[in-house]
Amino acid sequence: MKRIAIVVAICGALACLVTLAVSTATSSNVSPSAASAPSATFKAQRITGPPPPKSGIDHNVVALGTVRLAMTAKQTAYVVSALRANAATVRTMVDNEVRCSWPGGSKNLVMGQNLYAGTGKAPQWEDAWIVTKFLLHPGVAATAQCTTYARVASLYKQRSSVKIVGGSLRFADTSVANAANGKALEYDIPYGDLPVNRTHRTIWQPAMPKTVAPAGLRELSAFGDVDYQVCQRGAKCDKNGSSTARFTLIVNQWNAKGTKICHTDATKSVTRTIPYWVHHAVVPLYTPHFKVSKAAGCGPVFNAYVRVDWLRGQTGAVQGTAVGLPDRRGSASKHRSAMSHVYIVPA
Repeated sequence: MKRIAIVVAICGALACLVTLAVSTATSSNVSPSAASAPSATFKAQRITGPPPPKSGIDHNVVALGTVRLAMTAKQTAYVVSALRANAATVRTMVDNEVRCSWPGGSKNLVMGQNLYAGTGKAPQWEDAWIVTKFLLHPGVAATAQCTTYARVASLYKQRSSVKIVGGSLRFADTSVANAANGKALEYDIPYGDLPVNRTHRTIWQPAMPKTVAPAGLRELSAFGDVDYQVCQRGAKCDKNGSSTARFTLIVNQWNAKGTKICHTDATKSVTRTIPYWVHHAVVPLYTPHFKVSKAAGCGPVFNAYVRVDWLRGQTGAVQGTAVGLPDRRGSASKHRSAMSHVYIVPA
């Protein structure tokens, strides 16, 4: 059994905050190992952000690094892109977008937030690690190419700039076990934002439906990454306010017919307060080492979802797939990128 752990830490003047712990496990008879998987390190650089246009989207889109992996039709890889950004001149949107492609297909995912100007008055919103991670399963024998892009835009009428301090893009694991149907154990929310507020306090998304996993699993790790937005589009909001919600990642094991839960874990909860001007921020959730029950009445059937409970403040929303994103600044060619999602890595 081999285990791979990736930990990203932010160390500031007041504290050292661990913002990501990714653990994957694969069978020892699977190769190639993740230790030899391709990776790319991002160089430090300053990126400008254009001011908001009168209509549409205007992002500066800058490639930070690219990795490639020759994959079989049955192979699933685990992609992790982490970038650190700070020292914005004015409030600036910074998104970490990964776009993967292969002959005849593609998969994109983007996560991000608005960063405050680097004044030192609100350090937790001025300096951030932004992490985008997902399972990649082309389903064909092909070489997959993945590139991390920083998508940057000013939130003021004047041009802004922000420093990308560093980061990396890597295949954290190249041999993730699939579901019994041969596909990755994952789910991305489609287009649309899902609101939570005082009249609609709870949603259960993103939610991976009940899926049959390979027999013989001992344990699995579940991940839920939510991009939480303050004030759904069109909603009235107090610009001096914030939205507070509790996020709980729930993992269930079912009987073989998928009609009754036999084992569950709902212990991983976090509460986050997002200010209006941050607009959206990533809430990563992680349940490691969920033990697969071998008890009578339990089958290799699993699902996982995030329960989002609105607690107070402004209306919030879980962001679904982003649409109409220009491939490059000024490009007429556009694409979609998934956002909030949930996935399972079996062992």
